[in-house]
Amino acid sequence: MAQRYFELTEDMTSLDRWLLGDPVDEQGSEVRTRQFMSGESTRFDGRLRVPIYHPGTSLDFTRVDPGAIPVVTEKVARILTELASGDVQLFPVEVESRPETYFLVNVARLVKCIDDEASAKVQYWKPEDGRPEKVGQYRDVYGMRIDPTLVAGAKVFRPWGWRVALIVAEDVKEALERTGATGLDFREVTGPGPQGIEQQPLNRPNEDWLRQVDAAREAFWRTLGELEEAAIVPIVPFGPEWPGQRQAWRVIHRAGRRLLLVTDGLSDPFPGQAASSVGFGLELAIETDEPVEDAQESWLLVVLQRVANEIAEHERVREAALTGQLTMEVSGRGMPESLVTQEGRVGVLLGLESSTLPRHLATPAGEVRLVTVKVLLPAELAYRVQHGKQGREELARCFAEKGEEHLSGARRRAVV
Repeated sequence: MAQRYFELTEDMTSLDRWLLGDPVDEQGSEVRTRQFMSGESTRFDGRLRVPIYHPGTSLDFTRVDPGAIPVVTEKVARILTELASGDVQLFPVEVESRPETYFLVNVARLVKCIDDEASAKVQYWKPEDGRPEKVGQYRDVYGMRIDPTLVAGAKVFRPWGWRVALIVAEDVKEALERTGATGLDFREVTGPGPQGIEQQPLNRPNEDWLRQVDAAREAFWRTLGELEEAAIVPIVPFGPEWPGQRQAWRVIHRAGRRLLLVTDGLSDPFPGQAASSVGFGLELAIETDEPVEDAQESWLLVVLQRVANEIAEHERVREAALTGQLTMEVSGRGMPESLVTQEGRVGVLLGLESSTLPRHLATPAGEVRLVTVKVLLPAELAYRVQHGKQGREELARCFAEKGEEHLSGARRRAVV
């Protein structure tokens, strides 16, 4: 019987799980993480530290930025050492404020094994994409399946051309499950795959679907207030790619002289699956009742852009934003001093419920979640970190009690 293999990813079902940030060295400088994604052995001298990006329940298996490098507890590391010592390297790492021993896992085996025909859909970089260094490599792999006959005995590895994936053999999967380790999720990548995306019926051209999604979103935005006709669109897109490979923000003037800024494109259909795709499945909204002279030059737009970049780049952040409330931090560069922590960061709370904003909007491809972005004052962020889930719930209660709910402001007073 052919060996079965599984993609090992994070279990994102816990609404109060922690998230870990970029590894740093002993001096606090960010470490070049690409060396841990090469699928080859590497070397690192010194001690690694990992900050807690979003406080919550600790896990035995967590992927850190850029979203595919595992940080694991000792019991997970022990299984990897026993069953796949030749495939992995373990680097001791200190996780902020935690006494337990953790390890960063470098997967040091790369295997060319993706089965293009059995996978739902694969896309390659082409010359017209403007990235000549990537031509011929995988751009996207949907519903990945591998050919187990090409694995040649590897127990833990990354597939050539799609190194964001981490594959483990069935015996490794079963051994990890027996430990009761938390944070693990497995998806089989051998055997019959799902129906190929290219075989799904498309009743309209992609462009027509995109226009319909645009029209549905615009109609929804108009129900929230007076929508400015011109979208804010960067001359050159920056940051991670959005689903439709375009970025836009809309400005809405609301009752009570409130100003609402929203992303417009995180729910664009992915190319090639427009008839059934809602992109990332969400759009972001930030609102203030403080005067704003120019929305395009405002700190509110800067916050929205930075949060959108995190959403676009990190699947684990998207999953958390889709399923509940999420506290995170973004760069405080260029932000009002009243919002910036001593570390130069700004805290935000995503997903607060609002009595004046709906939680979802409808598009031809399906329902999209509208996720509110609430900027926290430094004292509120510190309270959230200190008190965990209870702190988040208390903040939400205080915001609602004061009547400000999801509203952001640089001139308001802390509620704690």
